[in-house]
Amino acid sequence: MKILSREAVAAAIAVAASAALLSACGGGSNASDGAQLSLVAYSVPKAADGAVEKAFQKTADGKGVTFKESYGPSGDQSRAVVGGLKADLTHFSLSPDTTRLVDEGLVAEDWDQNDHRGILSTSVVSIIVRKGNPKNITSFADLAKPGIGVVTPNPGSSGSARWNILAAYQEQIANGASEAQGAAYLKKVFANVKALPGSGRDATTAFQGGTGDVLLSYENEAIFARQSGEDVDYVIPTHNLLIENPGAVTKKAVPAAKKFLDFASSAKGQGIYAQYGFRPVASVQGVDVGEVKGANDPANPFPQIDDLFTIDKTFGGWEAVNKKFFDEKDGLITKIIARSGKS
Repeated sequence: MKILSREAVAAAIAVAASAALLSACGGGSNASDGAQLSLVAYSVPKAADGAVEKAFQKTADGKGVTFKESYGPSGDQSRAVVGGLKADLTHFSLSPDTTRLVDEGLVAEDWDQNDHRGILSTSVVSIIVRKGNPKNITSFADLAKPGIGVVTPNPGSSGSARWNILAAYQEQIANGASEAQGAAYLKKVFANVKALPGSGRDATTAFQGGTGDVLLSYENEAIFARQSGEDVDYVIPTHNLLIENPGAVTKKAVPAAKKFLDFASSAKGQGIYAQYGFRPVASVQGVDVGEVKGANDPANPFPQIDDLFTIDKTFGGWEAVNKKFFDEKDGLITKIIARSGKS
């Protein structure tokens, strides 16, 4: 056996260490190779998120990246992450479900300090009806009429539900109703509710199964239902609410998470979301929407809203909204649902 000199041994160790360092840094390959990204999201964007993931995997930053996904009601998903569910990236229905993670030290405080304010996808509220709209439902006001069976998710767990109910309430206010009259309207709507499923996707499933005359849901959910072969129609009320769904990376996220979020928020990513019925985030320039299958007008899939409410400008922000409408004890809508006996 040949005995190596001390100098030769030192040189061999140095070469091995250098090779290990190059391997750890990715050498000539992308640093994202082999990373697994844990995505925790609300239930509705599953198909769209999946399409964006596949497109990202074809990029240099996404080479070798795999995804582990968890979908469910937005509030439940947020609480699950606080409880220990692994998440590199979140895509929730409501910003408060992200700020809950900020409060717990899981997401950086500046998560929304970017050009798109932390918003990953947007939509408006739609009224999905049976084919031909046999009950002639044209606005949120019609939901309070006798004989209209309504399906909407439960606002206790679902972000979609909160968007739906706020849009319907604010239409009344925009048309001159007082807050007392708005509350009376909501009581009539919840008297007509036939089901309060846990999530937006579960509500769609209930409606598809024959429950109710009308489903309150995101515009993108209406479009996706038709893309999936459901024979339904939908109405976009001219008084409506801008739905903004946040995306954020956690503090302990793998580097690929930030790269994926940047891709999903880019013109290419937003164009993919648009194909599944989501409206592109307004601040993202150069999005090629093209034709959107399943839309009322595929060539003009996202009609302009005459009076578009927002959480910040119309309602004073989520903190004010949650205190006034959804507080566990004193919220207006919480009390109405409890009294309806349908919680």
